[in-house]
Amino acid sequence: MAFHPRLATRRPHDAANISAKVLVCVGTEDPLISVAERLAFEEEMRAGGVDWRMNLYGGAQHSFTRPESELVGVAGLGYHQHSDERSWRAMLDLFDECLCEHGPPQPQ
Repeated sequence: MAFHPRLATRRPHDAANISAKVLVCVGTEDPLISVAERLAFEEEMRAGGVDWRMNLYGGAQHSFTRPESELVGVAGLGYHQHSDERSWRAMLDLFDECLCEHGPPQPQ
């Protein structure tokens, strides 16, 4: 799971080794993650047979989950409250999905 990550990889074929579910949350206005980088990531996930999802948040820049990101004064960084809240819910949804698939821990 990743919030506003870089998606470029040096060894795309390694996606075949991913066994966990993958969640990536990206802002559409993030200057550090190009559309081409997103598409390449999608292809890597498909080729690797990974159970993945990518949520795109309209209007969100890089670091959209960090309220203090605008204080840095770097263009392209900015907090986006709605995307922060939505991405948090997406993370909780993924946790719920993963935990429910395996069921609650059994006492020993």
